[in-house]
Amino acid sequence: MTERRETARPNRKPSGAKRPAPAHKSAAARADWSEGERIAKYLARAGIASRREVERLIEAGEVTVNGQKLTSPAFKVTGKELIKVGRKTVRAPDASRLWRYHKPAGLITTTNDPAGRRTIFDELPKSLPRTVTVGRLDLTTEGLLLLTNDGELARFLELPKSALERTYRVRAKGTVTQLKIDELASGITVEGVKYQPIKAVFDREMGANSWLTVTLTEGKNREVRKALESVGLTVNRLIRVSYGPFVLADLKPGQVDQVPSDLLEAALAELGHKVDSAPAKPAPAPKSRLGRRGPSTRVKGKRA
Repeated sequence: MTERRETARPNRKPSGAKRPAPAHKSAAARADWSEGERIAKYLARAGIASRREVERLIEAGEVTVNGQKLTSPAFKVTGKELIKVGRKTVRAPDASRLWRYHKPAGLITTTNDPAGRRTIFDELPKSLPRTVTVGRLDLTTEGLLLLTNDGELARFLELPKSALERTYRVRAKGTVTQLKIDELASGITVEGVKYQPIKAVFDREMGANSWLTVTLTEGKNREVRKALESVGLTVNRLIRVSYGPFVLADLKPGQVDQVPSDLLEAALAELGHKVDSAPAKPAPAPKSRLGRRGPSTRVKGKRA
């Protein structure tokens, strides 16, 4: 005889009973995580802040998408959403752009200074869109400072793994010897901080001072000054003349010059980085403090 198995029937609700309303889903729950770009990267490209700073804004509940607060920097957006940081609506990122700026000595590389000192952003042309700096130059350092509207591009150019060379013209008090140059080239440790090998080339001597050309591949705080001081050379003037493929050339103090998009894409392609080339409204050409157009853009080995 075949054994019969009893199967339990699900309890049926009386006819006309209401089904419970579905739980409210957050913006993250409704998102298609297979498409789009991470919100932290998107906002960095939009020039809101660095990716790390954007993550802090998200943790603080300052970022909303379509009215919902975000809790994860991995949330993806396509650019069609209504995105706000605080009360400010975020515009879709423009095409990636890069500017060369000849920073004069005496300006702080920050958006504001608690001590009330002048910052580079106080001096930049008002026609320039919102930008972030690629690294920093301290108060008394002058020369090439790169600016971009793309926080992700700034991050790429700053990362130690990118190993971009920064070259400086240095005037220092003291006698330059081959022993000191070799010591810098071997990599030194100053106050517990290990510095990568620094290439120093002696140029000429002027009285008690010597001029050198110094090249390094990282951007630690006051690295050139501290490293040279450790070998008995006191820096009294420091001018950055190049950063990766981008050079200061004949840019005058206070002048800003945009790197043409084709040169930017070509230079970054050689470094293995692809910039966003979405169409953007052309910005008015920034003017120097003298009111003239800046000099032609220079990229190593190329000229616009």
